[in-house]
Amino acid sequence: MKKKYKIDVDCANCANKMEVAAKKTEGVKDAVVNFMALKMEVEFKEGADPKEVMLRVLENCKKVEDDCEIFL
Repeated sequence: MKKKYKIDVDCANCANKMEVAAKKTEGVKDAVVNFMALKMEVEFKEGADPKEVMLRVLENCKKVEDDCEIFL
């Protein structure tokens, strides 16, 4: 399953850090961050709970870019 989320991030480099952090999160099959559109598309692994996984994605993104936001 794929879902799109609105994000708030200041620069393209920060968006790249968010993408890498999201991809490393358990339950995420793939993630793509579009800085220009301020969107994140996340593909979840089979059987993963998107709400639970996205809380971990947000937590991991905050570790690499503390002023970023994902609107869940």
